[in-house]
Amino acid sequence: MPDRVLLVLATSTGGVGRHVQSLAAGLVQHGFSVTVAGPAGTGRGFAFPTFVDVEIGVRPHPVRDLRALLALRQLAAGVDVVHAHGLRASSLAVLGRGPVVTSWHNAVGGRLGAALERLVARRSAVVLAASPDLAARARTAGGRDVRAGPVAAPPLRSTGDDPGLGAPLVLAVGRLHPQKGYDTLLAALPLFGDAVVAVAGDGPLEGALRAAAPQVRWLGQRDDVADLLVAADVVVLPSRWEARSLTAQEALRAGRPLVATAVGGTPELVRDGAVLVPPGDARALGLAVRALLDDPAAAAAVAARGHAVAATWPTEDDTVDQVAALYRELLG
Repeated sequence: MPDRVLLVLATSTGGVGRHVQSLAAGLVQHGFSVTVAGPAGTGRGFAFPTFVDVEIGVRPHPVRDLRALLALRQLAAGVDVVHAHGLRASSLAVLGRGPVVTSWHNAVGGRLGAALERLVARRSAVVLAASPDLAARARTAGGRDVRAGPVAAPPLRSTGDDPGLGAPLVLAVGRLHPQKGYDTLLAALPLFGDAVVAVAGDGPLEGALRAAAPQVRWLGQRDDVADLLVAADVVVLPSRWEARSLTAQEALRAGRPLVATAVGGTPELVRDGAVLVPPGDARALGLAVRALLDDPAAAAAVAARGHAVAATWPTEDDTVDQVAALYRELLG
């Protein structure tokens, strides 16, 4: 009988969902029986092998969380390992039956966030941290066994089609959320000259951002990100914080020059393969982008260094191998 794994996540439309989808498929190939549990909307957005609706909200809610906890306990009774992704899902999963592995993908602020981090860190059999700063947080919160848990971006394949946005093209990709720092991007727009600026992604700030900068090409959620990257002259990542950004990985793997903020796990991820600027500094961001637009040779050199760095990263298969080995270690 195959070892049974329950993967748990909360609401996701982006990186965490893509990671769990990749992990689930890979674990099935390793011979595990995999069930994924999470909100119905998350299940509709990804191709999970077996999915069970468990409503884990973005914010704590006593009645909803109690229902989710009871559902997760029932599911956990029928598996060998529970692996929860993100602090919200992890805070419920660790109150059920173990062993529970938790993957930390994002930092959470405030007193409630700190309390949840302590709960999750202390009750996890193993914490997998997507970036060094998250690993440090987990250890500070009382984690007994904290390990690096790289999140590899799934490979993108270009169709060869031109998205027809014009040139020079400055591209950002990511959820329209305060964490992503789009206010800094908009403040930097005057320094980009006559470049076309396009943003692929949706999220809660979409209406406000469209109203604030109608000159930007707000593309919404796209399934042709590979083609957009090929067309881009510069990719920007103005985030306030990132763990192991999928956009950064995709840009460097595509051989595109990246300007990113020096936050979270980004400096360790990209090393010398991108231009790093301080978070929230619109002038630094704008000047860095403009310098690459004005100097194609410099842009090509940044892109070449980035592509070389990307070749050293763990692949999706490496990530699945690591997690499968961890499960087997826990199961003895």
